[in-house]
Amino acid sequence: MTTAGQETPPNGDAAARRRHRADRFGRILQLLGEKGSVDVADLALDLGVSEATVRRDLRALANQRLLERAHGGAVSGATELPVRYRSGHAHAEKLRIARAAAERVAEGDVVALTGGTTTLEVARCLAYRGEVSVVTNALNIGAELAVRPNVKLIMTGGVARGVSYELVGPLADATLDKINIDIAFVGVDGIERNAGLTTQNETEAATNRVLIERSRKAIVVADSSKLGRVVFAGIAPVSAISELITDAGADPAEVDRLRTAGLTVTVV
Repeated sequence: MTTAGQETPPNGDAAARRRHRADRFGRILQLLGEKGSVDVADLALDLGVSEATVRRDLRALANQRLLERAHGGAVSGATELPVRYRSGHAHAEKLRIARAAAERVAEGDVVALTGGTTTLEVARCLAYRGEVSVVTNALNIGAELAVRPNVKLIMTGGVARGVSYELVGPLADATLDKINIDIAFVGVDGIERNAGLTTQNETEAATNRVLIERSRKAIVVADSSKLGRVVFAGIAPVSAISELITDAGADPAEVDRLRTAGLTVTVV
């Protein structure tokens, strides 16, 4: 049996090989984001694969313009980790967050979901609850819910961002401006007491801001790595949301800072 990061045996099926490769890609890009550069030998040790496999992975990521090759390794070439490489990070924590979020939804509610790996898990939880209407600008969430008979799905228009699978811009904003939402679940790249909710792209931030404004209640769903983090584009202040649901790995000091700002923080 293999685990994430280990090489799949030659007789392993193609789906398993793709899955392990995606896990490696995500880990490589995560380390690049943290360190700015990575070394082939260190990556091989971290991932439990050969240096030849690491070099192939780096070539593939360079071809996608997600990093730049350097002698003996690679340096960061992208500021935002594509959502397809983020799904494996803190998956168990995101499931717990999603289940807690779904408990806030009553039958008949109009629920809004921004893009993100945690909000995708919320969508999957909603698929097994009662009748709900879901408004989203996330293509992957729409694909997940389109076949669910208990879900009335409303997709915004907009321009697709390949990194996040979100539809953004004036068309998305115009759709949201005509809809009244009971509860919105918002994914973020960072949440901090003074900077508020932040994300990597300003157009995405603007669309998410409209979604929050159209909702009676907005809840941020974010794993603990997002707490205390501030990135490029501001979405909204902490005062614009009613609750943060995060996991038990959250820094207690950051949780206290948010609570003293008047935010309800639920740790699961």
